Amino acid sequence: MTLADLAVRLGCRLEGDGAIEVVRVASLEEAGPGDLSFLANARYAARLSDTHASAVIVHPSVETAPCARLETDQPYLAFAEAVEVLTPPGRPTPGVHALAAVDRSAEIGPDVSIGAFACIGAGARLGARTIIEPHVVIGGQAVLGEDCHIHAHVSIRDGVCIGSRVIIQDAAVIGSDGFGFARRRDGTHKKILQVGRVVIEDDVEVGAQSAVDRPAVGETRIGRGTKIDNLVQVAHGVHIGRNVILAAQVGIAGSTVLDDDVVMAGQSGATGHVHLGRGAKVGAKSAVTKHVAPGEHVAGIPAGEVTEWREGVVLIRRLPDMKKDLADVEARLAALEARLK
Repeated sequence: MTLADLAVRLGCRLEGDGAIEVVRVASLEEAGPGDLSFLANARYAARLSDTHASAVIVHPSVETAPCARLETDQPYLAFAEAVEVLTPPGRPTPGVHALAAVDRSAEIGPDVSIGAFACIGAGARLGARTIIEPHVVIGGQAVLGEDCHIHAHVSIRDGVCIGSRVIIQDAAVIGSDGFGFARRRDGTHKKILQVGRVVIEDDVEVGAQSAVDRPAVGETRIGRGTKIDNLVQVAHGVHIGRNVILAAQVGIAGSTVLDDDVVMAGQSGATGHVHLGRGAKVGAKSAVTKHVAPGEHVAGIPAGEVTEWREGVVLIRRLPDMKKDLADVEARLAALEARLK
């Protein structure tokens, strides 16, 4: 594709030779002739002068580049779109593989692809153009919308409702039993049947080996546009709003609510029955134990306002020196008291 054509596709302003042919997107360090690269973070601006790319996507504020430029206010978004244009994902041939097991009562939309050893339960419904990779299990009465992509070894349990354009990565489990037990008088535990449902709205992505649990009653819901990384646990009865970001190994306990645009960084967690307001941010490895106000940025264990947490971390690192100074002051004070006596 010529750079001029790509500029039109991406909505970028072209500076340089529009006749240049570009074939792929590569990093600044790895790019060579025929490659398109990008600069989305000013911290890496020094690398731009050494790139061998044929063209780069940059913010208009970038003054110079050693090659042709595609200028945009959102270079990272343009990079994502360029990858899609230059490397379109392949699609399997529509149809049901001979080794798949599809219940006769299941409703399969047009142009659906179902891979080998996939199992589709009674009454399940799959929307048009949805892709079911090998070894996927979809339970009875589960519903999937259009243009979903369900990767290998995913388990979607009975009655789960999934919207359109949802991507579920390998080995995720949607609709597994919530962790609910009632303690008997003798100390043993009686399992509480988890008969609620899981609802995943449109344009959600769930990472590999993540789990979204169903509750005993009601529903677990993940809002439209939310993106979930690998190894994330969403417990029973959790309600997650729209466009939420959950990084790897996040854990959310039962009945917690995350409003729209919340961000939880890697290995952070939230205890049950807390509420994170719209746009709240949780730092990596932090533990949320109480409500978080809209827009608030918290960190630490237990999580608190991020500025206070940073100040506390600095103080903790100074403790050895402070202890030494305190011991010195105590020794001098003791010596002074001894002289006075």
